[in-house]
Amino acid sequence: MGMLKEFKEFAMRGNLVDIAVAFVMGASFGKIVTSFVDGVVMPVVGMLTGGVDFNDKVLVLKDAVAEVKDASGAVITKAAEEVSIKYGSFITNVLDFIIVAFVVFLVIKGINKMKAPPEAAAPAGPSESEKLLAEIRDSLKKV
Repeated sequence: MGMLKEFKEFAMRGNLVDIAVAFVMGASFGKIVTSFVDGVVMPVVGMLTGGVDFNDKVLVLKDAVAEVKDASGAVITKAAEEVSIKYGSFITNVLDFIIVAFVVFLVIKGINKMKAPPEAAAPAGPSESEKLLAEIRDSLKKV
């Protein structure tokens, strides 16, 4: 029973709820950024690079092979899928990550700025009257 009570206290403390809300917001924000990159940024980049669609960019390591039959109808080779590196999709995902990371950086920077205590002004040195009073005090100590 103690473990269940401890879990309830942990869950109701607010940290778990905050994390759940942040997770849902982050997932939604990720979808928005992906949509922004795919629908707005990449078409502009494609236009600037001469109509290149980065999602279609691949480096083919091995071409697909279809089924080949000899004259008697016997199968010589079987179908094999193309083996390729999809670097265009990788570039798009890296751009997504950079945008999300930059926005998170800005949010954290804003939060830290709001949390930071105002910088206290450096204490000023003693005024002329305080210096004079200190001299009088020191003179009276000598007498």
